[in-house]
Order: sequence, then C-alpha cells, then structure tokens
Amino acid sequence: MTPTREPGGTPLGEEIRALLLGHRHDGMALATETLLMFRRPRRASGAGDPAGTGRRSLGAVRPVHRRHLRLSGRRTGVLPPERIAILEDWAQGDLRPDLTLVFDLPVAVGLERAGRRGAADRFEREEKAFFERIRAVYLDRARRNPNRYRIVDASRSVEAVRTEVEAILAGWLERR
Repeated sequence: MTPTREPGGTPLGEEIRALLLGHRHDGMALATETLLMFRRPRRASGAGDPAGTGRRSLGAVRPVHRRHLRLSGRRTGVLPPERIAILEDWAQGDLRPDLTLVFDLPVAVGLERAGRRGAADRFEREEKAFFERIRAVYLDRARRNPNRYRIVDASRSVEAVRTEVEAILAGWLERR
C-alpha cells in the first residue's frame, strides 16, 4: 500500500498543504481552496511531480500488481457537485478511485477528536455547518454509487473500525 497526502507528497505539494491548513490566509476563496485540493500530477502542485509518479503508481502498476493499493484522504464537497465533477474530469481525466471508504461519524465527535490532536488547523476552525455539509455530500455520493463507496462507522473503537476495513478490503480484493 502506498500512502499519500492530499495535497502533499512532493515539496511543492507540502507547501500547498501548509498554505491550505495554515492560518495566514483565512480569507482564501472557496474556489481557490478547492482547486488547490485537486493535487495530482496535472493539478496545481503537479510541477513538483514532473515524472507523473502519482499517475504512474496508479495506472502502470495496476495491471502488473492487481493488489497494489494507494490510500489517500481528501476533503471536497462544499461546492456544488456538478462543479466538483467538472474539476475531477479536468484535473484527473479518467483516473478515479476504484474504492472509496467514507469514515463517517457525527461532526461533534470528529471535531472533539481533532481537538485532542493539538491546535486546530484552518479547516478545523470552520463552523459545524461546514462539516455537516461535507458529511452530507459524501453520504450522498456513497448512496448514489454503492459499487465504489463504502461507509464505515468511525464512531466505534479503532479495533472495530480496523476489522470492518479489513473485511471490506478483503472482499473487494477477492472480486478484482
């Protein structure tokens, strides 16, 4: 499994991540934030990945190693879904995850957990309604596309969540 950071993973990607999560630009436009979140070789920080290693690890490796996994996390979902779809098509072409796990839990629980990690980043300081909208979008995406999305109840213990994720991945890999 190849872990990734969205955005991140390259020197430029890490700078974009710091820009997004830092507190220096609290007035950043929503469209700017969203475009910066679409970080892949052809996206905003793609200049830091001139060889296209992100696309190569997802595309070229898949036929050779059918069990190659790439795990990443991303927060999108505040803009209208049709705008996100346009950005996905433009920035990613036909590249889409085969499986998306939505780790779902009540917003208040998620914010409380994030608060235990330390100082809140710029996103974590958003109003509760912001996170409720994002949660609703992901749950709607999962409902509309159950073949690609799986919802995991993340309000349970780490061990219970791990067991469910392992079962989902094992079942998914069997069908590949």
